[in-house]
Amino acid sequence: MDMEALMAQAAELQSKVSDAQEQLAKTTIKGVADNGACIIDMTGKYDILNVRIHPDVLSRGADVVAAAVLSAYRDAKAKADTLIDKVMGEATEGMPLPQ
Repeated sequence: MDMEALMAQAAELQSKVSDAQEQLAKTTIKGVADNGACIIDMTGKYDILNVRIHPDVLSRGADVVAAAVLSAYRDAKAKADTLIDKVMGEATEGMPLPQ
């Protein structure tokens, strides 16, 4: 492969990855714990946008609140990880990547 073709391919890959990252930044994911007792909204780039905790959870003590927030975060992160794999996989599909 000649250098010009390689550079064009690298530019195309960079553009597709940049577009995918923009898409992830604009996508909101909900992490839910205890049937909605705690909900975390996060972007596909792991930026937390909002945390909602049901008043019933707040009255059960700090340990319960912490566990609910952690559980909602883990749910949101797992969903974000899946989305990132999908979006970035689509962006790099068919592009030869170094091993």
